[in-house]
Amino acid sequence: MDIKSIGNIIAKLRKEKGSTQEELAKYTQVSTQAVSKWENGGIPDTELLPKIADYFGVSIDTLFGRNITDYSDIENALAKKVWATTWEERFNTAFELCWIIQTAHNGDSIKKIQGELGDTCQIYSTVDDDSGFTLMGLSRRLPYFLIAPECKDKNLAFFEGIDYVVFFKDFSDKAVFDTMILLNKREQDKGFTPNWLIKNLKIETEKATEVINILKKYNLINTTQLEMDDTTQEIYTYRPTPSFVALLIFAREMIDRPTSWRFCTNNRTKPYLS
Repeated sequence: MDIKSIGNIIAKLRKEKGSTQEELAKYTQVSTQAVSKWENGGIPDTELLPKIADYFGVSIDTLFGRNITDYSDIENALAKKVWATTWEERFNTAFELCWIIQTAHNGDSIKKIQGELGDTCQIYSTVDDDSGFTLMGLSRRLPYFLIAPECKDKNLAFFEGIDYVVFFKDFSDKAVFDTMILLNKREQDKGFTPNWLIKNLKIETEKATEVINILKKYNLINTTQLEMDDTTQEIYTYRPTPSFVALLIFAREMIDRPTSWRFCTNNRTKPYLS
């Protein structure tokens, strides 16, 4: 272990992270000149090493060039890795970690995906066996990751107290579906009335009322009573849920079945709902 090599490692980690010397200096509360000095053969003060390691989401051993395989604190290391990323890039970092989980599931080496993904061609990845399954979309058009460990009681998990036929019937109604699309394209705290639906969907008053009642049934809208000109007007606000977007993701996968696979293993022997 050469302590003088720490500056080269800091420079390498900083460039891989895509950050500047100024950003590292601000995080560690030192001058930019100090960071520059480290990267040109200087050595940080000992008390700064934990903070530098946290910034890059690595161990202090890594700063000294020690490649130690220690999984005893992997959860904390992953948390630090994500936390050390800027808020704007945090989901991209988490997605890359999901890809590591995906390829490592069967003992494969880590395969980089950054910079390899196209904008239009959708690439898929899956790991599927009797312990559960993963589904992953890899292109920039629609990136996602789902991991579903096998549940023991399928009836309790999927069917008890749930009427899928009624649900799909409700949301197959074009006015209901179009309303959900409209609501997910506007500010979530912006109120609306039945007249907004009538105007935007070109539907009758009776149909607008039916749509609102369906959204109420699934607890998707809040209702506020507003007193106006001696009358009471009901104002509705949408309660956004990522479940609707997830529904679109997996409905699209069923409609436009995957044909291009980046990494795929299928060792499942039993039915999904048995």
